[in-house]
Amino acid sequence: MTRTPHDQFAKQYLEELLTLLGQVETSRDVASEVREIDVYFIPVIPPPNDPKILGLLGQMAATASIYGIIKV
Repeated sequence: MTRTPHDQFAKQYLEELLTLLGQVETSRDVASEVREIDVYFIPVIPPPNDPKILGLLGQMAATASIYGIIKV
């Protein structure tokens, strides 16, 4: 569930960038608790594009990742 426009923007932005390197799911439900992951990413090995184009995010995307969007 998206609570703010900024939350939706951040999810879409990460999805667009990370799609270059692997499989991305946004707003994924977590079975163990009644919670939701903002962005769930599984990289494709080897990556179809050079991860260096995303800088730090490319380094973070070297392994399966969960990203939470901070609501301020």
